[in-house]
Amino acid sequence: MHTTDDILRAAAAWAWLPRDSEHVREDLLLVRYPERFGGGVRGSQVSSPSSAAAVLDRAVEKTRAWGESQLTFWTNPSDDPDLEEELRRRGALHEDTVAVFALAIDQLAIDVPSGVTAEVVRTLEQVREVDAINVPVWEQSPLDEEGLRTELAEVTAGLEAAEGVRVLGRLDGEAVSTGGCTIVEGFTRLWGAATLERARGRGAYRAVLAERLRASAELGATTALVKGRISTSAPILERAGFRHYGDERAYRLSV
Repeated sequence: MHTTDDILRAAAAWAWLPRDSEHVREDLLLVRYPERFGGGVRGSQVSSPSSAAAVLDRAVEKTRAWGESQLTFWTNPSDDPDLEEELRRRGALHEDTVAVFALAIDQLAIDVPSGVTAEVVRTLEQVREVDAINVPVWEQSPLDEEGLRTELAEVTAGLEAAEGVRVLGRLDGEAVSTGGCTIVEGFTRLWGAATLERARGRGAYRAVLAERLRASAELGATTALVKGRISTSAPILERAGFRHYGDERAYRLSV
């Protein structure tokens, strides 16, 4: 069993480095997102002896050096120093909030309605269906054929190395939902859940969640860790039995 401290450390250590992104780690982790994901810079994981103002000054300087105009920072209780007050002082906009949830996989039982199925992604056509969901939900650019093949190679490599899976959910046979997971030190990090707006509220997200948990247990994970958006998945996760371990907030600063 993972302890509360284990869970909090795992949540703080979790950051996404998209393919074709750039990143630096000094006072904090800064990741420059590729244009496909809207560009801009994401910051997190602060660890510095400097003041909040000094840390933020250097983050802004690096964002400008990359030629970007938007810095989005995700807070975490483990940040040292905490940048939230300084971000607000500079007029940063509160853009999003996620709730950090976790629970032992064997304590979770997800109710999936009839007519909804989920499957592990293994083929190019499935990757194409995943992309068709992600593009409108995340407002990102579609992958070209080369990008689809690269994505399939990554998915396949993750499966073969037992490091994670991508799942596709169907409603009456139509692909409408997706989500991935990555196995790290006994945790399955559940990420990237997306459901087409017209299909929401009908169980597709729950089917994708259940399949990710099943596959994760098969790969040796014992604890599920997920950051659910307050406005979408958080209520579903809470009803499924996940325990709440705090919130993380995103602030967007124009630089």
